[in-house]
Amino acid sequence: MANNGNANGNVWQFKGNTATSDAAAVALRKLVFKMFRNYNLNSGKPILAPSPGDPSASPSFRTCPVAEEAVAAAARSGMANSYAPSPGILKARRAVADYLNGELPAKLKEEDVYITGGCNQAIEIVIDSLAGNSLANILLPRPGYPHYDARALYSCLEIRKYDLLPQKDWEIDLDGLEAAADENTVAMVLINPNNPCGNVYSYDHLNKVAEMARKLGIVVISDEVYKHVVYGDRPFIPMGIFASIAPVITLGSISKGWVVPGWRIGWIAMNDPNSILKSTGVIQAIEDCLELTPQPSLILQEALPDILEKTPKEFFDKKIKAMRHSVEFSCERLKDIPCLFCPKKPESCSYLWVKLDTSMLVNIKNDFEFCMKLVSEESVLLIPGVALGADNWVRISIGTDASVLDEIFDRIKTFYDRHAIRKLPNSMGLLQIYNDQEMEICFS
Repeated sequence: MANNGNANGNVWQFKGNTATSDAAAVALRKLVFKMFRNYNLNSGKPILAPSPGDPSASPSFRTCPVAEEAVAAAARSGMANSYAPSPGILKARRAVADYLNGELPAKLKEEDVYITGGCNQAIEIVIDSLAGNSLANILLPRPGYPHYDARALYSCLEIRKYDLLPQKDWEIDLDGLEAAADENTVAMVLINPNNPCGNVYSYDHLNKVAEMARKLGIVVISDEVYKHVVYGDRPFIPMGIFASIAPVITLGSISKGWVVPGWRIGWIAMNDPNSILKSTGVIQAIEDCLELTPQPSLILQEALPDILEKTPKEFFDKKIKAMRHSVEFSCERLKDIPCLFCPKKPESCSYLWVKLDTSMLVNIKNDFEFCMKLVSEESVLLIPGVALGADNWVRISIGTDASVLDEIFDRIKTFYDRHAIRKLPNSMGLLQIYNDQEMEICFS
């Protein structure tokens, strides 16, 4: 038992905040490090996919020289050595507004944009700003990105889930979303392009989402970090197009599009042509929250206009070509691993989202056990679907070089062959169920 007294016999009056433990328990980062601890250092096999969802380690996905030079020039200029204003410097805010405006009917101005330390900080600021009502709840997608769950838990915001439908190209179950909401629902999170499913939502579906948000009286938080990683036939449509129907808070960053997650520069954009977010105090809450958090690097803020404005289209074209090859190669290799099935070829992101059939495996009950044994036996790190809200699914990161992908699927195939069930009837009318490691006998 822990001793809460000090040397003088007094009782210490402090203890750790358990809210941090509850939130961290669902964070993807904590799960990944837990799986690292299951990695067998003595296996003789180097670990593959050491940083899930981060293709930056691969030479095929290195960021463009324009972006690198922009950061170097900002550092050399001597103009980025001071503190930045909490909302971000005006040139960076203006550049993001110009970058996002595109086909938006209601154009963003620089004052509608706030610069953050990557999209994760943007998530934290927005959720904290909406959590003022102790009874408030937020609608999150299932499957989804777990940082939303972690931050909502930390901010004491009740989480309610809505489903994405695999049989309808991962569209939102709008009836289920409506059923999950009540008078205390404040927002819904939309991830488009979608992580982990890899789909891109159509104009018509997003329009229906906006109409539902208006009916429910909630704001749409639109996570669009993968907008520059779309390689399917369906074009990306920004949710801000529908802001006249319901207010939209757009979150983004350069981490995925430019393959620089470690640079930690992102934004919050307020698509609010009817001034609803202003009149309800949400904008003020976000601005106040920004006063309480560290500002993102001024070097990156200084570099951001050149990164957004001067990156050549050829850089994105080359990256998309590489991702298309990775998808086609991975789907072909997946055919040799019957326990894993991809119901829809992804159109975006850098993952395969695959269904796991544990009935084909011996002594593997679920996706978590599958992934833990895989990293222990084959030094391949995959993300179990339970971490993203879906049981018996697996997320495979495929944003890497062809030779590494080949080795990843070789090892998964070896793992499958080792654990696959084989059934042979015998003369006693029993059914022998076995794999390469063990045998069980049961009645037929």
